[in-house]
Amino acid sequence: MGLTIQNLEKIHWPAVSRIYQEGIDTGIATFQQVSPAWDEWDKGHEKNCRFVAVLNDELVGWAALSPVSQRCVYAGVCEVSVYVANEARGQGVGKLLLQKLIDESEENGIWTLQAGIFPENTGSLFLHKKLGFREIGVREKIGQMNGVWRDVLLLEKRSLKF
Repeated sequence: MGLTIQNLEKIHWPAVSRIYQEGIDTGIATFQQVSPAWDEWDKGHEKNCRFVAVLNDELVGWAALSPVSQRCVYAGVCEVSVYVANEARGQGVGKLLLQKLIDESEENGIWTLQAGIFPENTGSLFLHKKLGFREIGVREKIGQMNGVWRDVLLLEKRSLKF
């Protein structure tokens, strides 16, 4: 497989946005209903931990971290996002992206990664647990989506460096 991981840049946004929308459309990836504009997305994500996966010159996935809070005590805690294009799912793309995020987060002083995952998203749950995330709880009826209250499983991975 000719898969490479590169830094996510503004030039990648059309493909990243398309892949994000594919995830949104599944109904089990996020509460988000529409992929945002680049400027909004860019402001909400860490600059040094955002990547794309490219397979045979086609962008097939992306991953990024976003801070969980602006409070200084949480400066080392980020939320993980990993999205893989429909045609590339089940090929190890998500695993490579998530592992890259884990490695780079530790190099950038992040001591806790967390993920909020819908219980129905079994593929994402499996991937995160495979790479060392542990389930720490259920956020029951944390938000509504299309008029239905949804639960979110909260997972975390603590760095052994800190």
